[in-house]
Amino acid sequence: MASATGSPPATIEPTLDREVAAWSEARLLIGVDEVGRGPLAGPVVAAAIVFPANSRAVLGVRDSKTLSALQRASLVPELRGRAAGIGIGAASPREIDRLNIRVATALAMRRAVNRVWRLLSIREPLETTCRILIDGLPLPELGLPHQALVDGDALCYSIAAAGVIAKEIRDDLMHRLARLHPRYGWETNVGYATSAHCAALAAFGPSPHHRRSFAPVVQIPLFSS
Repeated sequence: MASATGSPPATIEPTLDREVAAWSEARLLIGVDEVGRGPLAGPVVAAAIVFPANSRAVLGVRDSKTLSALQRASLVPELRGRAAGIGIGAASPREIDRLNIRVATALAMRRAVNRVWRLLSIREPLETTCRILIDGLPLPELGLPHQALVDGDALCYSIAAAGVIAKEIRDDLMHRLARLHPRYGWETNVGYATSAHCAALAAFGPSPHHRRSFAPVVQIPLFSS
């Protein structure tokens, strides 16, 4: 929506406010975000990232959906260089089919948090030394004490950074899978239900990387491309 002056609104820049609040309590903030809940194929991927106390933001970090592929790729090395730790977790298409996408997303997030926690090598319990902040609504299935922030990838720097990392990793994986299964156009749609992807599904059937519980995949006989 345009502003009162008629110009488009400025892009929302996430802040370090929540990190600063955690640092003031001698805690670290673990920002968690996921990518890939909606596609017909591929895993759901989560990233958990922690920045050292009093870190400065990497310029340009914001909601990964508002960034071009080139912008995201340029941010990743800086984020890796400044982070105290980054953990990646994923849930496979088979796990998504078995558990449902909500529970599988929580599983991917838990794997990411556990990995970053091991990297930090802190002796005290996670609950007393870190805050976990996830994008969206609370996920009891996460199995870890956490807070949730709707539109967190637009508001919280660490969540936005986690989203950038998760998006880069998942897109790279789908591009690699596209070379093995070239019929579905994953090099451009990264598994989402584009018209070309759905047409390929109808013509050739699903691959082993498709989510069999998702429509329209569930209606098509299994086919290994």
